[in-house]
Amino acid sequence: MTTTAELLTDAFDRIRQIVHQSVRSLTAKDLAARLDDEANSIAWLVWHLTRVQDDHIAGVAGLDQVWTADGWADRFALPFPSAEIGYGQSSDEVAAVRPDSPDLLVGYHDAVHEQTVGYLRGLTDKDLDTIVDEAWDPPVTLAVRLVSVVSDDLQHAGQAAFIRGVLERR
Repeated sequence: MTTTAELLTDAFDRIRQIVHQSVRSLTAKDLAARLDDEANSIAWLVWHLTRVQDDHIAGVAGLDQVWTADGWADRFALPFPSAEIGYGQSSDEVAAVRPDSPDLLVGYHDAVHEQTVGYLRGLTDKDLDTIVDEAWDPPVTLAVRLVSVVSDDLQHAGQAAFIRGVLERR
């Protein structure tokens, strides 16, 4: 029988796989490419989905975010606050996410993935009903928060894969 922890780990493993496939061997120019002036780049999409995962998982797990605790914010050296995760960013802010190589994106994503699956290993079905955010009506349970992160991450990873496909056909 598959456990909740195994099921969620499989979902996050799939996100990681798409991230790797989407950025593998791309140049800095490819990572920053935008299909139009207002579109998100592969670099921004992968950075954002990883920041959301890092922020939300650290929050429910009571852990420090990998972004700040492990120095990734310094390595990326982005021109906005280290607490930024990308929601509502302007076109100029999207354009500012310009890593030199896919290694920076993959390194950060892999570090977040490791923290995520480490947390998931200890989850039980009973944990899923825990309220993790009372700012919503109804309050958000751990189950809802985790599914939300998986959904958001898969959408953005798919967008990054789509942009890579467009770039490869040009």
